[in-house]
Amino acid sequence: MQNAISWFEIPTTDIGRATQFYETIFQIKLAPLDLDNIKMRMFPIDDPMTQVGGALVDSGGYHKPSATEGPLIYLNGNPDLQLVLNRVEAAGGKVLMPKTEISPEYGFMGLLLDTEGNRIALHSVPVPK
Repeated sequence: MQNAISWFEIPTTDIGRATQFYETIFQIKLAPLDLDNIKMRMFPIDDPMTQVGGALVDSGGYHKPSATEGPLIYLNGNPDLQLVLNRVEAAGGKVLMPKTEISPEYGFMGLLLDTEGNRIALHSVPVPK
């Protein structure tokens, strides 16, 4: 098993608002993929066979945002998650935990509340000296 995680979904109640939030804080473009009963906005990856992918998902209520329950996913905040955290409040979210060192070898973490009410973590690895 190369990665413990192969896919993640972040629940949304307003796919447009959530898309704008994540595109703003990560300065990326999410790709739309709409099925009959589910709307998705895919995070960009280069190779779906070797990289972990994920999406924002509006499933009409099957997925429910939560600020306190369920698994906590860590999104890639490299090269420095502080750059992402700096954009959170202006994009409509809230910083729950500032950039915090985990350890010198494991890097840093931070925590945010997105526009949908999801608690999402960020991780960045230390820059080699």
